[in-house]
Amino acid sequence: MTQVAPARSAKQRKQDTLARLETDIDAWVATAGPEGGRPHLMPLSFLWQDGSVYVSTRATNPLARNLVATGKVQLTLGNTRDVVRIEGESEALGEDEISPALADEFAVRTDFDPRAIDGRYLYFRIRPLLIQAWREVNELAGRDLMRDGAWLATD
Repeated sequence: MTQVAPARSAKQRKQDTLARLETDIDAWVATAGPEGGRPHLMPLSFLWQDGSVYVSTRATNPLARNLVATGKVQLTLGNTRDVVRIEGESEALGEDEISPALADEFAVRTDFDPRAIDGRYLYFRIRPLLIQAWREVNELAGRDLMRDGAWLATD
């Protein structure tokens, strides 16, 4: 049996979560179609900037269609022993609606430039509403770091 580390404080979890958002590149992104439609899960590269997560995918992808239809999304980073879970609302941005500087930063950060690929790609700005983070069962009770878009832990 492995020994479990002591639970982190809310402040430390927030710092660790922000560090992951700034350094991780990929997340699992989950959506569902409108009116109880079929769920869809896909790994996507992301950029964290100004409190939002940016992703991009082909406009015809089921994930993109679900995001356009509902705006509801869940993302997870990490593994099951160090997870960050985000529920958010998304806004679709066409290539003409995203600044060239942001598109450039996305391409550099993720090593993926949707502008260089055939087919129509959309960017999505995801505003986190709920952020949870935990490592082991001893952190489950305090896993909520953000609710209704507001951080619960102070710096």
